[in-house]
Amino acid sequence: MENEAVQAVETVTDPNFIQSLALFMDEGGIFMWIILVIWTIGVAIAAERIKALLSFDVDGANLMAVIKRHVLGNEVQKAIQTCSGSDALLPQVLKSGLKRANQSKEQIQDAVDSTILEVAPKVDKRMGYLGLVANVSTLIGLLGTIYGLIQSFAAVAGADPASKAKLLALGIAKAMNTTAAGLISAISIMVIHSILTQKSDKIIAEIEEFSVKLIDLIGTKKTGSIAPGMTAGAADKKDDSEAA
Repeated sequence: MENEAVQAVETVTDPNFIQSLALFMDEGGIFMWIILVIWTIGVAIAAERIKALLSFDVDGANLMAVIKRHVLGNEVQKAIQTCSGSDALLPQVLKSGLKRANQSKEQIQDAVDSTILEVAPKVDKRMGYLGLVANVSTLIGLLGTIYGLIQSFAAVAGADPASKAKLLALGIAKAMNTTAAGLISAISIMVIHSILTQKSDKIIAEIEEFSVKLIDLIGTKKTGSIAPGMTAGAADKKDDSEAA
């Protein structure tokens, strides 16, 4: 595996490879550089989305286990603190529900739903641009090929009959460079888009799953009469004083 990686690096840094790549770009004309710019924009968007989604993600099962332990122990404030100080989206949603742990189930549901509506767009932000980049790259590549074919046919119109076939074949080969570049750009961006879509779907699915579990947990525990952070002993003393 290491030898293959070394060979790949040597191939990329090989002067002949660099010259061939430069010739490939030059023969494709202006459309090659347009595709390169579009692909660069797509890579920049993908890099930003990768960074964002990694910060938004969290181990939902582990987080829910910790919160469940605190809630069952009537330590809601500790559960809230567990969800604080994180850029992940799931803790933000669960925190909004925990803050209303002493209210009705409907109010908890409203708080959670409101937070989900707030954070969900952050997951899909700019994802549509990646699909657009892939489609535009393909179309620009085809446009470049058509343009190159038009130039090729125009160039051989007045050429010597004996050399027409050779000139036409050479022109078509060069014109196909833009199609190849467009497909390379589109395929790479589409693969990245697919991976990011799966990641965002996983984040949204966990938010929906564990928010429902939290509401059910709080409702089952019937913590409406227990203020956040109040222990079971403190709640018993409060009930005794009220009865007296």
